[in-house]
Amino acid sequence: MASWKGWRTWAHRLNRESATLYLAFRHQQTPWKARAVVLLVLAYLLSPIDLIPDSLPLLGYLDDLVIVPVGIALALRMVPAAVLVECRERADSIAQQLRTFTRIVTAVVLSSMIVVMLGIILLISVLVD
Repeated sequence: MASWKGWRTWAHRLNRESATLYLAFRHQQTPWKARAVVLLVLAYLLSPIDLIPDSLPLLGYLDDLVIVPVGIALALRMVPAAVLVECRERADSIAQQLRTFTRIVTAVVLSSMIVVMLGIILLISVLVD
């Protein structure tokens, strides 16, 4: 179970750093070299050409699991520390807003489903009588 938590933590951190990197890419104080690394990583991720074809079981995705995080880490090291702090704060703020929005949407959808189900039950009970 400990390894699952480790993977989950790693995935959350990768998600946060990806959002931070996106914000840093758009920041005016980010050097062009860091932006170029971000574009190269993104191009590799979206490109149909891989170092190891994805058709090979497990090995095909291994290069994506190694190259992309290493590229993200390299780009993050190239961004000035002040820019990273600002972008991480913005990424956390955006994530919090998205969580709140998601909870509201979930509550509205579930409430709507309950109202519709109760309406169907009521309609069926009226038609049966």
